[in-house]
Formats: sequence, structure tokens, C-alpha cells
Amino acid sequence: MNSSSPKTWFVVAVSAIGDANEAIEYGLMEAGALGTETDDRGEPVTVRGYFENKPNLEVMRENLNRALRIYEFASSAILNLDLQEIANHDWLAEWKKSWQPVQVGRFVIAPPWSEPPAVAGGPNTEPILIRINPGMAFGTGTHETTRLCLKAIEKYFRGGSFLDVGTGTGILAIAAAKMRQKPDREGGPLEIRALDVDEDAITIAKENADLNRVAEQIDFRIGTVDEQTPSADFVCANLTAPVIVELLPALIAATCGRLILSGILDSQIEMVRSGLAKLGVADAEIDQDGEWVALMI
Repeated sequence: MNSSSPKTWFVVAVSAIGDANEAIEYGLMEAGALGTETDDRGEPVTVRGYFENKPNLEVMRENLNRALRIYEFASSAILNLDLQEIANHDWLAEWKKSWQPVQVGRFVIAPPWSEPPAVAGGPNTEPILIRINPGMAFGTGTHETTRLCLKAIEKYFRGGSFLDVGTGTGILAIAAAKMRQKPDREGGPLEIRALDVDEDAITIAKENADLNRVAEQIDFRIGTVDEQTPSADFVCANLTAPVIVELLPALIAATCGRLILSGILDSQIEMVRSGLAKLGVADAEIDQDGEWVALMI
């Protein structure tokens, strides 16, 4: 750490039943953790979130309980919550060491500080490198929901306009811009818009787009999809099932081609399908990665 780093860090240590670790990680990041680490060598598991400023534990519990509900766990999944203050050390550098490049189809997602692996490719399978510095945003390419979206983009995106709802680190919008640069994509105008309600996420997404030299191709904005949102040929919404259901009318109205819905647990498929049925959408292709699914319409 440089001299501007804080002298101490605040650590929220959450003990929970083993299956709830992903929900806890998500809740901590939503509460503003700069990073998390999970010790799952025994039962219960312990998930630690690192904060630059002292967090409010009441607000913290609200974020964690909301995350548990999204993942369909009871609040009793958390067995203990403890706030600690630790002396400054380069924990972030250690976390960076543990994040290795990830390959999803043609996409190779790598942090800016690492060398990507050598990946062979043919005329239409040339690897596409995406550099992502996650900062405080969600989406490094390692999570199943992001992988499902990247697979869908590779499979179906053929140029034209693209809308990324809940952009996080900007990875999906960046992937679309890089796909459009490849010669096997069809021609036509390129309009890529990326939305997120989190101002910090938009800042990070812009930095990542600049890192990948596609910043001039993407229009990043704070907000979400609504009746004023221009339609796009390809719409990708990597959110959560309850938020997706709430936004379905606006998402469908904004889609003039293909719609990808991700961030859905397999136990939540019917919730989303029911919402689609009410809007006259009966058929959807399903892809699954672990307990997560994406619906492609």
C-alpha cells in the first residue's frame, strides 16, 4: 500500500451455514466492501468483508438479510457477525494474487496486473481479451451469472445496438464492443448503452472501458431501464430475479431483438416465467451454470 492507504481496515466477519457463503459475499459487496475472502474449510464457513471506513452494523445486517432473501435463505443462516479493526497490511495485493484469468468461450477475462494465458483460436474463434479492474463493483467474469451472459453474447450478438442493464464493472458492454470489432460480426451501426443505479459502478465501468480502449463506443449512464429508454437489438439484464420481474415490462419494451435475463437462481425460474407469461412471452431458452440460470428470449 502507498502512503495514502488507511492506517487500519475494518473487517466484518460473518459466520454462516456453508451453502450461504455466496449470498454473504454478495451482501458484503453490496454494502461497500472493497473485497471479500471466504474460509470454507469447515462448518460454519466464515466470510470476511474489508472496508475502508467503519460500517454501520444495522445497515450491514439489512444488506445481508436482503442478500439472503435473494438467494432464498432465512436470516438464521447467519450464525454470528463480528466487526474487527485490523492494522494496515497489503491484503488487497494478496487478493489480487489469487485472482487468475478466466476463460468463457472466446472471452479471456484478466485483471490488468496479470498476463493472460495463451489460448489457441481459429479464424472465427480468435480469443477476445477483456481487462477488468473490479474496484468496488460486481462482475469480474468469475461469477456464474456473468459467465452465462458472456456465453449468450458470444452465441447471439451480431452487431447493432446493445443495452446493458446493471452494468457493474462494464464487462458485458465491453464484451459487446470487442465482439463488434471482430471481422466475423456483421456490419451496421454500433450503439452500446450501459446503465447502473450505482454511481461508483459507472465510474469503474468507464475506467475499464478505457482500459480496453472501447470507451468511445459505450454510453455509460447512471440509472435503469424505463419507458424512456431507447430500444436495442440486444438487451442484457444481469440483475436478480425480483428486480428482473419488476423491470420486465420496461425490458421487453426496450428489446427489438434478443433479451438475456441473468442473475436468476434455478429455484426462481417460475417466478420469472410467470412474469413473462403475463406479458405474452411464452418461450425462452434456458442456460444453466451451477445453481444459476439465464433466460434467452
